[in-house]
Amino acid sequence: MTHGSVGVEPGGWDWEWVRKTCWEEARRVLGPSAAADDAAQEAAIKAWRHHASCRTPENPRPWLAVIARREALRLRGPPRAESLETAAEPHAPATDTDVALAVDVRRAMDELSVADRRLLVARYWADLTQREVANLLGMPDGTAKVRLHRLRARLRPTLREP
Repeated sequence: MTHGSVGVEPGGWDWEWVRKTCWEEARRVLGPSAAADDAAQEAAIKAWRHHASCRTPENPRPWLAVIARREALRLRGPPRAESLETAAEPHAPATDTDVALAVDVRRAMDELSVADRRLLVARYWADLTQREVANLLGMPDGTAKVRLHRLRARLRPTLREP
């Protein structure tokens, strides 16, 4: 059975395909690891339990990917401000402009609250969607949208080139 013909009832879903789809997404987030396997397993179980809430049963891949991604991120833990300090250094030599921008970004981030740093790190460092950020940080989607908008507006003058 292909994913295009997955039915709404649990017996109509190709659960091997569901498991594989969850596994691929979890590995994309966590890399090949036991944690990715655990996240995929949890995601497949959640998909089975909540299959009726899939709005696009004819194409459930995006729905499954979100579930698997959330499980992987949950296992990885919340984004931490320290991740900026422990991040790998760039591979190419930095220009003076790059260094100045990095210093400006670090100063701007240091002035933010922990909650605001988590929001920005989740959205732009972890490259999560706005909805994923909201779910990860336990806030409504609209709240995340407004807070990100206000943070960008507040940081824009600081980070704008002279």
